[in-house]
Amino acid sequence: MRTAPAALAAHLAGEATTTCHCWRVTRRDGVVLGFTDHDRDLALGGTAFLAASGFSASEAEAAAGLSISADEVSGGFSSAAIREEDLAAGRYDGARVEQFLVNWAAPDQHMLLNVREIGEVSRAGGEFRAELRSLAHRLSQPQGRVYSRRCDAVLGDARCGLDLSSWRGEGAVIEVKDASRIVVSGLGGFESGFFRQGALTFSSDGAADVETHERRADGTAELTFWLPLEEPIAAGETFTVTAGCDKSFATCRARFANHLNFRGFPHMPGADFAYSYADGERVHDGGPIFE
Repeated sequence: MRTAPAALAAHLAGEATTTCHCWRVTRRDGVVLGFTDHDRDLALGGTAFLAASGFSASEAEAAAGLSISADEVSGGFSSAAIREEDLAAGRYDGARVEQFLVNWAAPDQHMLLNVREIGEVSRAGGEFRAELRSLAHRLSQPQGRVYSRRCDAVLGDARCGLDLSSWRGEGAVIEVKDASRIVVSGLGGFESGFFRQGALTFSSDGAADVETHERRADGTAELTFWLPLEEPIAAGETFTVTAGCDKSFATCRARFANHLNFRGFPHMPGADFAYSYADGERVHDGGPIFE
């Protein structure tokens, strides 16, 4: 059971109160930020809580036992607080959020209300909404490996074991056609499609997933991204791009010659196997019944 400190309890028992909420956000990279819904900045436990963040909380529900509860906070983007590019880059994914009830007239009178993690974040019109999940949500997350016909390793990681040095290219941006297409130099020695489904990292720390790679007659190449770039880039910016993998056993064997390290189950029957029937002509390998 939560017990309020004596001084705060005495204040809450009075006829008039001067309380507000404060949130201390600790990102996975160690950056600590403070926000409050009060109209001026507050200092608490060595953390400065900013009032200009526009933070406000929704109605919250508490659940007993290990039930998963969630609420949300919302606010506007501010260069002094949360930036849109930080959210887009995932720097707040899984961040720890501590919520305090504070007597803003005497900040030493405060109590910790709950500890949450940032879940789903939505952005629109210069505003964000972040879901705050209770720590009990970790108990509902899948653990261990998932049986699948495709590989569940990341290309080039310790489980995959592939040396990516010969599967990388470097170049520079020549032209930005739009947020999803760029023309680049430096990839003239690679055939079309070599970097399809690959990963690209810009020198400015931006990143994108490559959908298609087309080599052009003049030695340049055009790259198309799965999603539009979150941050604008300019001609002349350099990058590194790594080839991708569709996670199939055939690609692992034919393209990368890495089938001994394949981390999937290519011979596992698929869902259609349960509905299949013997007709004397088909191979019962879990493939679709109707082509």
